[in-house]
Amino acid sequence: MSDLDALTGEPLALDLVNTRTAVGDLLATPEDLRGWLRLQADRLPPTGELTHDDLAAVRRVREHTARALGHARRGTEPPAADLEALNEAQRAAPAITELSWSGAAVTATRRRADGQAGVRLAAWLAEAAAELLADPAVTRVRECEADDCVMVFLPAHPRRRWCSAARCGNRVRVARHYQRHKPA
Repeated sequence: MSDLDALTGEPLALDLVNTRTAVGDLLATPEDLRGWLRLQADRLPPTGELTHDDLAAVRRVREHTARALGHARRGTEPPAADLEALNEAQRAAPAITELSWSGAAVTATRRRADGQAGVRLAAWLAEAAAELLADPAVTRVRECEADDCVMVFLPAHPRRRWCSAARCGNRVRVARHYQRHKPA
């Protein structure tokens, strides 16, 4: 799972979709999911112990997100079944904003009170997908231009071409350099 470090930092829904790589599924086991969640700890609440059923719920959200994203980023209507599945995942663990007093001010903490760990996690991820799909920026989501990469990203700069300059960009540049300088 060392590749995961290079595949984080995009909007949460894109990071989730990017766990399906050209070399395989980075969320194949509950331990893989726990590793990915450690990398996303600043964006997701703690979940507790995760089971194979929890992993399956997250993978379902990932598949629905990927299909809906494939349409939304091109400005076409996503399949209704995918949108409904994402809505259903959110309804399975409704979010609440819990108010408390910090001693100096009222604080508001968003949390999901109902459901098992995987259901709550799937709901957070479905909410992240909903935010991305409804954002006008979704049409700027791109696929990495490296031949052997299937990652998607939201470029901060219009000239960005690769999911990671250090990963795919470097491989492309090295290959180009080799082609220019290879012996005849």
